[in-house]
Amino acid sequence: MKIVAQDPMKYLDFMEAIDSEVMDKVLKSVSNYAYSRYTAAQVQNALNKDVLSPDDFAALLSPAAFPFLEDMARKAKIETRNHFGSSVCMFTPLYIANYCENHCVYCGFNCKNKIHRAKLTYEEIDHELSVIAKTGLKEILILTGESRHMSDVEYIGESLKIARKYFSTIGIEIYPLNSDEYHYLHECGADFVSVYQETYNPVKYEEMHLSGPKRVYPYRFNAQERALMGGMRGVSFGALLGLDDFRKDAFASGMHAYYIQQKYPHAEISFSTPRLRPYVNNADNNPNDVHEPQLLQVMLAYRLFMPFAGITISTRERAGFRDNVIGMAATKISAGVSVGVGGHEEEAKGDEQFEISDPRSVSEVHEAILNHGLQPVYTDYLWV
Repeated sequence: MKIVAQDPMKYLDFMEAIDSEVMDKVLKSVSNYAYSRYTAAQVQNALNKDVLSPDDFAALLSPAAFPFLEDMARKAKIETRNHFGSSVCMFTPLYIANYCENHCVYCGFNCKNKIHRAKLTYEEIDHELSVIAKTGLKEILILTGESRHMSDVEYIGESLKIARKYFSTIGIEIYPLNSDEYHYLHECGADFVSVYQETYNPVKYEEMHLSGPKRVYPYRFNAQERALMGGMRGVSFGALLGLDDFRKDAFASGMHAYYIQQKYPHAEISFSTPRLRPYVNNADNNPNDVHEPQLLQVMLAYRLFMPFAGITISTRERAGFRDNVIGMAATKISAGVSVGVGGHEEEAKGDEQFEISDPRSVSEVHEAILNHGLQPVYTDYLWV
């Protein structure tokens, strides 16, 4: 019997469908983006502006902008200083589970991959968080694999309540939820939601996500909007650079954030710029045509297009690159990172999602920030 894969544009029964025009607007923008048509004159014109249009943003992501990286960097540094001062926020992630129901061909957690699966108990979560808190960090990112069965909403909510004892700012990077579920997690203590579309190309997306809830393209796409409807303070956008044409995916991420900011002007917007990394059972999975200069171009274009948006630089990147982009474009940096389940004091309980490139401790990253004439910030938000 032939097995027919689920339609990637069709919602599953439990998924909330919202009335939003944002996805259609983004896909239309990307379909019209022919980056090879941009010229050096258009790039220079964009750099001469104080406020950039989407077309200016498109020009800065084009190959024609590559010779202008130094000019972009100088202007980006000014914009970053104007909007964020000399501060660089520090945080660390805590993976509380790595069970997953999705078959994503590029991910170490995918349900077909033979890895050691694990899930922290509440007692183990409390211990991990207390260990992290002793480093002085006040911002935490809670992550799970994408399994509603093994990491249900109540489990995540209780974990957030524990985290609130130790941290003033809590982000979550979990499977997409409905707006009422985001509201519940916000009440439990979550401030920010990170959801990455991986690739915005619907055809490539279908090829990369063979089965599981993540295969449903529009439900994932609208996750940030549902999070804001549920009361979250901020949302993060990004694509996994290297899965498809990185210029189009970066342009789509920027336009996604742009349209959401227009619709929800109160929302705190941020970007992350992860590149494809090797993972367990696949040591050769590396980004296609996205080297450090191309990654820098993406980050600078984001900064100039949306100067008020936060930008996170991942431990997927080497220490030297991370240190050079803070203050120039990046405003947030992770430190003391473990991408296995737990692992902040003892050996991780479950296998990691991908290999990191920067294993430095919180104190080492703190010193690196100071050495660049910048100010490490452990909290930028207080509950009263």
